[in-house]
Amino acid sequence: MRRKGYRTDGRKSAAVLKYRFGEDPAPRLVAKGAGKIAERIIAAARESGVPLREDPDLLALLMTLDLNETVPPELYAAVAEVLAFVYRMNGKIQT
Repeated sequence: MRRKGYRTDGRKSAAVLKYRFGEDPAPRLVAKGAGKIAERIIAAARESGVPLREDPDLLALLMTLDLNETVPPELYAAVAEVLAFVYRMNGKIQT
C-alpha cells in the first residue's frame, strides 16, 4: 500500500506501507522519501493502480520510522483506516 504525500517546506513527501494479512504481525514501512523520491514513489503507485490517500498527520509520523520498521501500536488505528480505504478501493470489502 502506498501513501500520497503532502507538502512541507515546498517538497512533496510519501511513505509506503506493506502488510500481508495472516503473515505480517503489523504493517511495516518499506519506502519513504521527499522531493524527487516522493514523486517517483507516487508515480510508481499510480502506474501500478495502487490507491493513494493523503493523510498529512499520519505521513509525518510514518516519516519518523526507519525503513522496514513495523508500525508501532499507537498508529494501528490510523493505519487500519488506511487499510480499510485501500480494501474498499480494491473492492475487497463492502461498506
